[in-house]
Amino acid sequence: MPVQKRPRIAEIISPLTVETMVNGGAGLARHQGQVVFIPHTAVGDTVSCRVTRSKKNFLQAEVVEILKPAPMRQQPLCPVAGECGGCQWQHLPYLEQLSWKESLFRESLTRRCSCEPDRILPIIPATDEWNYRSRVQIKCHNSPAGFVTGFYRPKSHLVVSTEQCPIIAPELNNLLAQLRHIINHTPYASDIEQIDLAVGDNGKCSVLVHYSGSDSASLAGLLQGEELTADLLIKAADSSELIKVCGDGVMQISVDSPPIQLDYAVGGFAQINLQQNLALVDTVLNLAELTGKEQVLDLYCGMGNFSLPLARRAKAVIGVEGSVVSIEMARHNSRLNEINNVEFYSQPAEGALLIFSQQQVIDLLVLDPPRSGAAVTMEEMLKTPVKKVLYISCDPQTLARDLGVLVNGGYDLVSSQPFDMFPQTHHCESVTLLHYRS
Repeated sequence: MPVQKRPRIAEIISPLTVETMVNGGAGLARHQGQVVFIPHTAVGDTVSCRVTRSKKNFLQAEVVEILKPAPMRQQPLCPVAGECGGCQWQHLPYLEQLSWKESLFRESLTRRCSCEPDRILPIIPATDEWNYRSRVQIKCHNSPAGFVTGFYRPKSHLVVSTEQCPIIAPELNNLLAQLRHIINHTPYASDIEQIDLAVGDNGKCSVLVHYSGSDSASLAGLLQGEELTADLLIKAADSSELIKVCGDGVMQISVDSPPIQLDYAVGGFAQINLQQNLALVDTVLNLAELTGKEQVLDLYCGMGNFSLPLARRAKAVIGVEGSVVSIEMARHNSRLNEINNVEFYSQPAEGALLIFSQQQVIDLLVLDPPRSGAAVTMEEMLKTPVKKVLYISCDPQTLARDLGVLVNGGYDLVSSQPFDMFPQTHHCESVTLLHYRS
């Protein structure tokens, strides 16, 4: 039998039928026995595609033509779905998205950390499939045709023009349209690389303009003359501090009942899906089962999203966060809500468990790391075991890696609850409860 040559970059291969979905959101097909990953496809699609990466064990490709669509495939709501890097699954009905998120989440945990299937709970759907994003970073580019705003094309820095994004809040779409009109054909357009937009659950909006030019004072004057219903600030290359054009940029969300008001600074971190964040916090509180006697350590605590509700129910809480700005807001929020049994420290999460467990017994460890996970902290948790752990994750792959370390090191995985925080994308949030076996 002659040896089959591996397809070259840009080669067209056809027809391929998508068999399943994989982590990262692509569909999986096969060409001459070789696995092919094809984004923006659905199970049952028959496609013609172009090879974008050719490796010994797999190919990556992009759709050239859908020869026969899958029965469940739907028309995306956004005209640039498939071009911009924001959404991967608009072509899938929402129930199909949920099914695949739960399935892929289950597969990651059962395969990589030997989790019993019954420990993984059904995914909690989002309240809103559309217009749920309360924060967004808009990429900008000045072209001969005008000032372009949108999102990067996948794996590039090319900005795909987006007039209206269907997953961001209506208030932010309206603001973006106003800003595009104001900045278009001005001398500042070429030096504006990004615009950060946010809306709080009280309806207040903020705008942070990233400006790399040398005349931020004139840009501030231009923006000040416009009637924008938002706090407006400039992050400028020619200024060491944020330039406040209008308002202070402090945003507000609420959690828990009765409500705890959480303020965060413009450009700072808060969960983008405010409705699902309420469910996330409630789940953490229910699983914590605090009696008022516990010492809690909250790693990657941000501005107090979990720390402050937990402090209402614990003896004391320690919050640790690397961002100085976030810690300042966390301390502000504890004073604002008159919650006095919590202390916040600006330091790396790595090493924090070893430091604070020398001072008191930690009854509950809560951690909410970035997508890269918390590999160093996992090793620390083996050296200094904690009776109860709540791991909030936004990446099933790094979660499974980290949980594997804990399960092999003496922890029992009690339950894992996936959440859909990000409809129209492949991303999945989760809360996992672990107990130390001894």
